[in-house]
Amino acid sequence: MAFAVEDINHHSTLLPGVKLGYHILDSCGIYPWSLQSAMSMVGGDTQHCNLTAFMPRSAAYKQPGETAGDQLVPLVICAASSTTGIIMSRMLGPLSVPVISYLASCPCLSDRTKFPNFFRTIPSDIYQARAMAQLAIRFNWTWMGAVIENSDYGQLAIQVFQEEIQGKGVCLEFIETLRRETIVNDARRAALTIEALTARVTDRQFLASESWSTSDDLLQDLAISKVASGVLGVAIRSSTMPGFENYLWNLHPSHRPDDEFLREFWQKEFGCTPGAEQSQETQASYFSSPRRTWSDHPSNVSSLNKEALLKASLPACSGTESLEGVQHPFTDTSQLRVAYNVYLAVYAAAHALHSLLSCPNRDSPPGNNSSTCSSPKHIKPGELLQHLKRVNVTTPQGEMFHFQGADIPAKYDLVNWQNTPEGSLKLVLIGHVDGFDLHLNESAIQWSTGSNQVPVSVCSESCPPGTRKANRKREPLCCFDCIPCAEGEISNKTGSLHCERCPSEFWSNSEQTACVPRQLDFLSFNETLGITLTTAAVSGAAVTTAVFVVFICYHQTPMVRANNSELSFLLLLSLKLCFLCSLVFIGRPSVWSCWFQQAAFGISFVLCVSCLLVKTLVVLAVFRSARPGADTLMKWFGPGQQRGSICLLTSVQVIICAIWLSLSPPEPRRDLGFQGSKVTLECSMASVVGFSLVLGYIGLLACTCLLLAFLARKLPDNFNEAKLITFSMLIFCAVWVAFVPAYISSPGKYVVAVEIFAILASSYGLLICIFTPKCFVILLRPEKNTKKCLMAR
Repeated sequence: MAFAVEDINHHSTLLPGVKLGYHILDSCGIYPWSLQSAMSMVGGDTQHCNLTAFMPRSAAYKQPGETAGDQLVPLVICAASSTTGIIMSRMLGPLSVPVISYLASCPCLSDRTKFPNFFRTIPSDIYQARAMAQLAIRFNWTWMGAVIENSDYGQLAIQVFQEEIQGKGVCLEFIETLRRETIVNDARRAALTIEALTARVTDRQFLASESWSTSDDLLQDLAISKVASGVLGVAIRSSTMPGFENYLWNLHPSHRPDDEFLREFWQKEFGCTPGAEQSQETQASYFSSPRRTWSDHPSNVSSLNKEALLKASLPACSGTESLEGVQHPFTDTSQLRVAYNVYLAVYAAAHALHSLLSCPNRDSPPGNNSSTCSSPKHIKPGELLQHLKRVNVTTPQGEMFHFQGADIPAKYDLVNWQNTPEGSLKLVLIGHVDGFDLHLNESAIQWSTGSNQVPVSVCSESCPPGTRKANRKREPLCCFDCIPCAEGEISNKTGSLHCERCPSEFWSNSEQTACVPRQLDFLSFNETLGITLTTAAVSGAAVTTAVFVVFICYHQTPMVRANNSELSFLLLLSLKLCFLCSLVFIGRPSVWSCWFQQAAFGISFVLCVSCLLVKTLVVLAVFRSARPGADTLMKWFGPGQQRGSICLLTSVQVIICAIWLSLSPPEPRRDLGFQGSKVTLECSMASVVGFSLVLGYIGLLACTCLLLAFLARKLPDNFNEAKLITFSMLIFCAVWVAFVPAYISSPGKYVVAVEIFAILASSYGLLICIFTPKCFVILLRPEKNTKKCLMAR
C-alpha cells in the first residue's frame, strides 16, 4: 500500500497537484479491533486508533497545515477475511464510505442490495470452485474425494464444485471436513479415508485451492515434498509491480522508525537491534501508557515482556545492513499475489478520486461548474463511492481494470508444485483462468506419478465406442458397467450414455460403432437355397418332359389312351409350366418379373387342376352312362366339351389376373421391417385381395376335384384313375393349406422360398401320384398294358 501511494504521488497525470496519504493499522485478526479502527478513522479520531502499543501506525501522511487527527478518511482498504469485510461494509454502509477488500472472497459480498459500498480486487470463490471443476473435467478425473474446511468457505466451495460437475460424469467418493478446534483428529480421519482407497488407486494427485496452493510453509517443508509433489492448484493471480523490488531493497528502519514490523523483521533476519536507543523509548512508552486495552490479557503482556528482553539481548545494528540480495519470502517479488490485490485497490481508489476531482467544465464561468468540482480537502465518501463504481482504467501493467458490481473480472493463476534438486518444492506457473476460460500448458506440468501422462482417476474406465454406460445399483455415477449396443444400434463416442438406433435403410457394423447401408438381399441363383430350388424345378420339368416323351412313344397303348390321352398330354404340359414358373421367383425382382411370376403361377396351376377336374368328371360320366337312360350324358363330355371346359375354367383365372395386374400389380419393394444387416428386395403385394382371389380360385377347383374324385374312387375298374387323382389332390390341398401360415410367418427372402417350395411340392405330388403308376405299367409291366387288363373288374 505504501509503495502504491508513493508511486501515485510521483505520477504526473494521475491526481496532479494532489498528494495521497495513508494510515495503516494492524487489527491482529480481531474483528472488534478492525471495526473500532475503521470507525475511528472515518470519524477523524485517529489519535484514539492506537488501541494498544502493539498496534502502532506504520506511517501517516499529513496534509500541509493539517494534522492526522483533523483529516477524515473517505475510503477504507481492509478485510483480509470475508467476515471482516461483512462487518466493515455493514457498519460503514450507512455512512456511504467505500470499502475495498483485497482478500475477502465470499460470494455473499457480491450482493449489492446488502453491501452497496463494498468492492474487492479478488474474485468471488465461485469462480475458483468452477475452475477446479473445469480442471477435473478437462483431465477426465471422474473419481475424486474432497477435504474441506468446516466453514462457509469450504461448504460453499464444495457446493459450487458439485453443481459444476453435475451431469459431467464426475463424482465424489467422499467429503471430509476439518475443524480448527479438532484439526489433528480430523486430519487423521481424512488421511485414513484416503488410505482406505489405496487398494483401488495407484497414486494420489492433489488439486489445491488458493488458500494453500501457494503456501511457502508447505513448499519448504521436506516432509511435505515426499507426499505432495505434483500438486495442481488454483492461485490468486500474480503480476509484477515496476519499481517494487527496489522499493523493498531500500527499506531501512532508520528511514521508518515507527514501522514496528520492519524493526522485528530486521531483528530476525540480521540478528541485531536497529536504533537500540529509540527501541528502549518505545518499550518505556508501552509500559507507561495509560490506555492499554490488553490489561485483561496477561498472556499478551507476558509475551511482550519476553520480546523486550529479546531485544535487549541483541547487539545494535551497524546501519550497513541491506535487504538487497536477501532470500526471503518478504523480498521475493517474482509472484506478487495479495500484494498486487492491494496495489490494485489503491489504484482503483486513486482513479475514482481523480474522476471526482476532475472538472470537465473548468473553462466555464465559476458559477456553472461549482457542482461538478470537489475540493481535495472536502471529499464526500458518497461521491467517491459513485465514482468508484464507474472506474474503468488501464493499470501500469497494461491490464484493463473495472468493477462488475462489487467484483472484478475473475482471473486466477494455475500453479504446479515441482521438485527441486535440493529436495524442496517450487511453484511453477502453468496457466491461468480468465473468467470461464481455462488456458493451460499441459506439457509444463510435473505430475505426482513422475510421468508426463495425465494421471487416471476413474472408478470405471470410459466405455469405448460400441458400448453404453449402465449405472451400478447403490454406487456413484462414475462407477458403471459397459454394455455392448444391440444389433442395429451404435455408439460412436467414448462414454456414451445411450445407443442410437440406425435409420431404417442402415444397420450397425460388427463393432456397433457406425451405421452402414443394409445390403440388398433376395433369393438369387448363386446361393445354396436358390441353387437347390432351381435344381428341383429343372429336375421336375425334365422328369415331366421324360414322361411326356414316354406317352408320345406309347400313345397307341391302352394305358395312354384311357381317360382321354389328350388331357394327359395337356396335364403334363401344365405340370411342366408349374415347374418352370417357379424359376421366375428366383433372382432380382423387377417390375416385369413381379407381374409375370404371379400370373404364370396362377394360370399354370388352374390349367393343371382344371385338367384333373375334367378327367374326374369324365370318369364319373363314363360309369354313369352305363346306366339305362344315361346315353345322353356322354354328349356333354366329348373331346370338344372337355377342351372347352378347360379353357373356360382357365379363362376365369386369366381374367382375375388381368384385373389384378391392371389395377394394383405387385412391385419390387425393400422390406425394411425385417431387422438385420440385409434388406430384402421382394415383390410387394399391393393388393392382398387380388392374390387371395388367385389362390382362392385354385383352392376352389382343387376342393371340387378332390370331392368328385373321392366319390369316384370305388367305381368298378381295374385301373380307376380317380383313385390316383384323389390321392394327388389330398397332397395338393395339404401343401397349400400348410403354405398359408408358413408364407405369413417367414421373414425376408424366405417368403419367396416358401412359395416356390409349395409350387414344387404340389407339382411333384401330382406328377408322382398320377403318372408314376402309368409309367410303371408302360415300361416295366407291358403285359398289363392291354384293354382286357384295364377293363377287368
